[in-house]
Amino acid sequence: MQLFDDLVDLFLAEGFAHFTLDDIASRLRCSKSTLYTLAGSKEQLVRAATVHFFRRATDDVERQIAGVHSARAQLTTYLSAVGSALESVSDTFMADLDGFVPAREIYEQNTRIAAHRVKEIIAGGVDSGDFRDVHAAFAAELVATMMVRIQQRTVRVNTGLDDASAYRELAAILTAGISA
Repeated sequence: MQLFDDLVDLFLAEGFAHFTLDDIASRLRCSKSTLYTLAGSKEQLVRAATVHFFRRATDDVERQIAGVHSARAQLTTYLSAVGSALESVSDTFMADLDGFVPAREIYEQNTRIAAHRVKEIIAGGVDSGDFRDVHAAFAAELVATMMVRIQQRTVRVNTGLDDASAYRELAAILTAGISA
């Protein structure tokens, strides 16, 4: 639905905490009653938009790795695609997300899902011989920890790397460290 995509894009660019429903309706050139067809309150709208963003990002990431066969290339593509998905996310959105528990919980859930996906890729790479015999769950935990630090902007503050660059560096370090 185009309206929902526009809502997500607005929130990603400018955050959401400062908006009223009237502001959102005005910016999207729709009525409040139209917004209420999407969700019953601003909080539910934010939650639904956050879910929509992560679903859209996950679908895009999975499409990017679908044709990739080696585990090393899958892992690099996966983490780079996650970083690319976050390129459009403003610092304001991330700060608002961190301050709004329902949205933050969605982000944390998606981080866990991504870490599990990394674990699957690593385990497959160990089985195929692309990666040396490493503890896949530990490697996934390492990735999850870094994903949280990237999300919280700690990596940006400490290193100057934007999210996409941080994910590319994570992919490079991880794949070099576990390559067979």
